[in-house]
Amino acid sequence: MSPHFRRRRQQADTGPGTTGPARVDARTKNLTKRLRPGEIAVIDHEDLDRVSAEALVACRPAAVLNAARSTSGRYPNLGPGILVEAGIPLVDDLGSAVMAVKEGQVLTVDGDEVRAGDVLVAEGTAQDADTVEAAQAQAREGLSVQLEAFATNTMDYVRKERDLLLDGVGVPVVRTRFEGRHVLIVVRGYHYKEDLAMLRPYIREYRPLLIGVDGGADALIEAGHSPDMIVGDMDSVSDKALRSGAEIVIHAYRDGRAPGQRRVEDLGVEHVVFPATGTSEDIAMLLADDSGAELIVAVGTHDTLIEFLDKGRSGMASTFLTRLRVGSKLIDAKGVSQLYRTRISSWQLVLLAVVGLLALFVALAATNVGQTIFGLSGAWFDDLVNFFRSLVGIAPEPTT
Repeated sequence: MSPHFRRRRQQADTGPGTTGPARVDARTKNLTKRLRPGEIAVIDHEDLDRVSAEALVACRPAAVLNAARSTSGRYPNLGPGILVEAGIPLVDDLGSAVMAVKEGQVLTVDGDEVRAGDVLVAEGTAQDADTVEAAQAQAREGLSVQLEAFATNTMDYVRKERDLLLDGVGVPVVRTRFEGRHVLIVVRGYHYKEDLAMLRPYIREYRPLLIGVDGGADALIEAGHSPDMIVGDMDSVSDKALRSGAEIVIHAYRDGRAPGQRRVEDLGVEHVVFPATGTSEDIAMLLADDSGAELIVAVGTHDTLIEFLDKGRSGMASTFLTRLRVGSKLIDAKGVSQLYRTRISSWQLVLLAVVGLLALFVALAATNVGQTIFGLSGAWFDDLVNFFRSLVGIAPEPTT
């Protein structure tokens, strides 16, 4: 079957297409801040990761258009499957032409084609459960290559950051006191909202220092907490969080360049700079460990091979080695909300309450005191009814 005929048959199966205004951004995490239900997300995101896909699903777009390949074959990333499972149309490999779409322009997604009115904007590959599974299977076969790249990257990172990892050379002096304290580090990763909710009793009892890694600071604020420190390159944290009074530690490149520094300076917020090769969540752990934290609890951080690969090769080795450096101090609370879920549903609790009330009434009715109470309640109710009847001009019922 020719690709043209297959595409036309798919269009016939899916109806006249999906239409909506476009929201365009090459950075998915920036796009999800302004994407609204029913709009069409236009992104340029090769190897769409799980966190980005879940953020897109939460926005409930009409469709997702990707200029790049959502699965390149480098590793079996989870993002495309999450979108397809949620019933959101995903069209891949549309090329740079789709990124030229104007913000708010009305697009129609019809199978593999994207149109603006009658004009064909771009043509890609519509994904479904079968194509996603096939891409995943092919990507799993290439994992051995990624493992070799991981090993190479690890050695490169050790050579660059040996002094930082072994002796803490380069860790900045901060005003926040860590000695003997528990520290909770929050990253906007997998299940971070549910895990934060489960940790509420721990936070209330132990009062740990709260560190938000970029958008993790906003996650803490949304959960009703005040961050003590914000660590990151400041590209996905709100002005509200930066002005919250938390100490700001800007993650810079090893040569000292810090793209987020200008933004913080414009807000007039005091800050310190931490130059390091690793990721922001890694330097948050290193800072807490080197400053004397007794225990480090991590929420939403990365700890599996697929998650390392989701971060890209440059971020894999730093996280792996940082976790080895922190060692027994680190407790990974990511996924704690999945550990136990009550088997009692809400309607069962309501039914239990109703049964309890009925049992109470029956028990009272069997006693002299209960009968007296019911008699007085009945008389009071009759008086109340007669009062309202008199208000509307109806003669009161005769009392017996």
